[in-house]
Amino acid sequence: MSSSSIRAWYLVHKWTSLVCTLFLLMLCVTGLPLIFSDEIDRMSGGNLQFGMPGVGSSGNARGLLPLDTMMAKALATRPGEVPLFMAFDNDQPSMTVTTGLRPDSPGSEMTTQVFDRSTGRVLGKERAGGVMHFLLKLHTDMFLGLAGMLFLGAMGLLFTAALVSGTVLYAPFMRKLAFGTLRTSRSTRLKWLDHHNLFGIVALAWMAVVGVTGAINTLEKPINKLWQRNELAAMTRDYAGKAALPPSRYGSLDTAMAEARKALPGNNPQFIGFPGGSFSSKHHYAVFFQGDTPLTQRLLTPALIDAETSAFTTARSMPWYNKALSLSRPLHFGDYGGLPLKILWAVLDLFTMTVLTTGVYLWIGKRRTSSTAHVREVETGGLVEPTA
Repeated sequence: MSSSSIRAWYLVHKWTSLVCTLFLLMLCVTGLPLIFSDEIDRMSGGNLQFGMPGVGSSGNARGLLPLDTMMAKALATRPGEVPLFMAFDNDQPSMTVTTGLRPDSPGSEMTTQVFDRSTGRVLGKERAGGVMHFLLKLHTDMFLGLAGMLFLGAMGLLFTAALVSGTVLYAPFMRKLAFGTLRTSRSTRLKWLDHHNLFGIVALAWMAVVGVTGAINTLEKPINKLWQRNELAAMTRDYAGKAALPPSRYGSLDTAMAEARKALPGNNPQFIGFPGGSFSSKHHYAVFFQGDTPLTQRLLTPALIDAETSAFTTARSMPWYNKALSLSRPLHFGDYGGLPLKILWAVLDLFTMTVLTTGVYLWIGKRRTSSTAHVREVETGGLVEPTA
């Protein structure tokens, strides 16, 4: 590699790293407990006790109460509100019902109740506050909404550029050294540099995956808007121009679910979006199904059911950009391989923090050194150290 190429890659690595490092450190620190959010929630909130599904009074073969019954119970505790979402847990008889003052209520005005569907008992409300909620908001948008999400997405792209440029520089720098060499007998700066390179190359693939998936996750709102404008509009073209369906005319949820299951057999329902919300039209129940394999259970397929007549309208797989978003979420937090994978994610997160902190130290120590001296250092594999 020529000196001019090394100089260009060095400058790319230097400035992309400097711009994003502070924010990446924040994301690493807040992301560490978020990796174990499920485990922390169970420890802090206790295990919810469910009745054993048997032969329920409804005659349901699984011993679960009808959806219409559960919705009536939820609305009875929130008079004057309308249903927004109904979500299911396919591993146990728990479910949630989210309500609000109007069909397009923002998140701040929503109330989510947790139910035991085998008994109809209210188990409590999902709380939006607490330390974990604070960390999640700081991690996702820094309490700045969409602007904060897009800014962190840009930091993720800069981080990816820093990884690529660092990898390009790693090859000529290490060509005269064995992999993993730590020159402890040399200067303090070289020892920090060797640790920076070692932890960086070991965690390279993971950092690239987390950086790219994190950037994709920040596009959640634009992606959902794009789906609404294109796919959802095409699926409900026959309803264009019709007035929004008022909640008083909503039909049976159980009939709607039965029709949706006929259209998508062999899939499990994950949640229902009600008319007027961001995941449905103004006239439909949108029943979102997930597959039954480790991969397809992350991919959602909506079935639209006319909320007034309970007639099936259409079902269509999500477009590629929604699929990319659905797959990036669990991959970002290691939430698809159980506790062992989460522990590995946590270890690699600590490696990343080491790479970032050693990078800051190296920059502070060499900020008065010319770029020519650093190019020479890379060319000689570290045999010539830059001096002020």
